[in-house]
Formats: sequence, C-alpha cells, structure tokens
Amino acid sequence: MIANLMMYERPELQGAHARFWDLVRSALADNGIAAPETLSQDADANSVWTDPEMVLSQTCGMPYRLWLHGKVQLIGTPNYALQGCPAGYYRSAFVVRADDPRKDLKAYKDAVFAYNQAHSQSGYAAAFWHVKPLGFWFEQTFYSRGHVASAKAVAEGQADIAAIDAQTWRNFERYEAVAARLRVLEWTTPTPGLPLITALAQDKDAIFDVVAQAIVALNDADRALLDFKGIERIPADAYLSIRNPDKQTP
Repeated sequence: MIANLMMYERPELQGAHARFWDLVRSALADNGIAAPETLSQDADANSVWTDPEMVLSQTCGMPYRLWLHGKVQLIGTPNYALQGCPAGYYRSAFVVRADDPRKDLKAYKDAVFAYNQAHSQSGYAAAFWHVKPLGFWFEQTFYSRGHVASAKAVAEGQADIAAIDAQTWRNFERYEAVAARLRVLEWTTPTPGLPLITALAQDKDAIFDVVAQAIVALNDADRALLDFKGIERIPADAYLSIRNPDKQTP
C-alpha cells in the first residue's frame, strides 16, 4: 500500500498534510479500506501513480491524459477556491521579474522560458497554448524540474519568464521571500485542477466520501494552510480534452 500528496507539499505544510492523512486513514479503516500509516511524500511520482496498491495520490491533468487514463481511477479534484477559476479548476501565472520593463507577453518572444516538466499542464502545456496564438513559442528554455525552481530561476536571472500554477504561486508568495522580486504578467485560461486518483482495485466512491469528510473535519488552521474548500467531481472527459502541446488538436 502507498499514498502521497506531494504535488503541493512544502516544509510549511508537512504537519497539516500529516494530520489530514490521519483523518483520511482513520475513516478509510472505518470503511474497511486498508491504508498506509504515513504519506510517502518523497516517493517517485510515477512509481506511486502506477502502483496497483495505491490508495490515494494527486496527479496533474497532462500525465492523467497521456499515461494514466484507464490505469487509475479519478476520485475527485480538490477545490482551492482560486481566483478567476471555477471550483476545482486552476490556471497558471506567467511570472517575470518585477523590474523587467517588458509589459506584454509578445515582448518576451526571445526570452528564456523556465519550465518544470514538458508533460506538465500548468508549467508547459497551458503556457504553450496561451502563447501560440501570438505566433511564437520560446526558443530558449530552462528545464527547472519544479515550479518553485522555475520561479526562483526567474528571480535569480537564469530565466526570464515561467508559468506557475495558481496554487503553487499562492504558496510561493506566502513562504518565499524572493517572491517580492517577481510579478504576474498574465494568467492562462482555467483548466481542471490536479485530481486525486486511486488504483483500479480501490473503491473510488468510498474514498471520495472519506476525503470530503476529512476536509470538513480538519481544524480551521490546517484547512486554511492547505486551502481546502471541498472536493469536486470533474469528469474524466474534461481531463481528456486537455491539449498536448506537441499536437495542433486535442
């Protein structure tokens, strides 16, 4: 058995995630569903997502569309109540240095674009489809391996622009002093947020109910730390319609 919630994990949230998991695990046990005692927050993402004994994890829309559809079950999508987004949806902020004089995205045509992963919806695909109508894509790129690293690369001058998902950016502004050196240039169009998934053998409906109850049962401080407002049932088709940046059509 394995479970993790590593997509938005950071040191300041470790305790809240652990207490949330305690609530989930206890309720799962009440429903006859075995679960690991602790979250495997440092485990390799792909190994967790493909584990036949995965109880709970969170993935990105693009990996679900490309590789995981049919191999895992969607549980639901957390609602982080992100500004400008429907419940359960998110978008990406194009962040640039605060002192960069360029005022619109077209002016960044020859800039260095930092991205976390080429298969990231928020860090790459959303940016690609936002920029493409302007008639270009960034020829110079910086592979950061993580949203936080992308933002820091821009602040420190290794890159000029990055697409950071709204929830990560919210936490970056809260906890990273270097955020003061950045500003949001533009926002992408909202798409379905990061879904919770489970293995094919699990009872996804029971796990949905358990997660929903655990969010309500969280103490106010932890709920605020994690920005949990609830959980939404976003259909698989909404994720399957996400466009791959390597293709011209979905």
